[in-house]
Amino acid sequence: MFKTRFTEMFGVEHPIAQGGMQWVGTAELISAVANAGALGFLTALTQPDPRALADEIARCRTMTDRPFGVNLTVFPAINAPDYNDYAQVIIDSGVKIVETAGTPAVAEQWAMFKAAGIKIIHKCTSVRHALSAERKGIDAISIDGFECAGHPGEDDIPGLILIPAAADKVKIPMLASGGFGDGRGLAAALALGAEGINMGTRFCATKEAPIHDGIKQAIVDNDERATELMFRSYRNTARVAKNSVAAEAVRIEREGNPFEAIAHLVKGARGREGLLNGDPEHGIWSAGLVQGLIHDVPSVKDLVNRIVADAEKIISGRMRGMINPPE
Repeated sequence: MFKTRFTEMFGVEHPIAQGGMQWVGTAELISAVANAGALGFLTALTQPDPRALADEIARCRTMTDRPFGVNLTVFPAINAPDYNDYAQVIIDSGVKIVETAGTPAVAEQWAMFKAAGIKIIHKCTSVRHALSAERKGIDAISIDGFECAGHPGEDDIPGLILIPAAADKVKIPMLASGGFGDGRGLAAALALGAEGINMGTRFCATKEAPIHDGIKQAIVDNDERATELMFRSYRNTARVAKNSVAAEAVRIEREGNPFEAIAHLVKGARGREGLLNGDPEHGIWSAGLVQGLIHDVPSVKDLVNRIVADAEKIISGRMRGMINPPE
């Protein structure tokens, strides 16, 4: 059993979190993560409006009595949702933990959460952003290496460097994110200075994830090369699963075309349809390099227990056995 500042601060059994995932972070998965002793986050913007989020929080509470949180990601958009309305629902629902991500504009919601006594974990892709969040009173950070699904930032720093670089400077608890999916990763993250790991893609390939089995099998079949980096020229890099739609969008983007030229390919509704109908070629969907380490679709409980047990064996057995006792 691992005891870290993360497990103590957030009242969970294991140093494992399941971060927000658009279209995937619903009550079925989050309650399973919570019941397994890890920390799961409902994805606020998966819900069509704040009222629906309130209903999803209430539904999740009928499925677990353990701690869980809500992810709120704040990005500029032509038709941006009212982020304050979503934040107020989180507060009014009595949620005590949030995961945030996005632009500095999220500071407005931070103020609301802090006033309500809610603990905040903020996702960062650089040491400078992590230090900025720490100065602004955030409780913990999740440092996302270049391997991660979704938005890895623009610095392209992999976790093997980014995690210890952040650990050298950040004083608040830190989760390692990007490329984690087994006990070896947890042991490595702890050795690099993190207090736990944050997984997304790995939790998608579980029995409770609310996506089609065809997508889960695609994750199992894919290897570590099966991703595309999109939106690089727009300074909004996103890592998604490699398929024909993503390849076409990247080709059009590399020709110097504006975002409008690929909008029909990358729209969220199309990606969601693929997650539900099981066709991995239907639209774009987020996936990380960790696909190369995913070989099965276990229950969330079995996955969490396996990761923790394997990490314990590595640390107390294999690694300890490499140290020669003094003569």
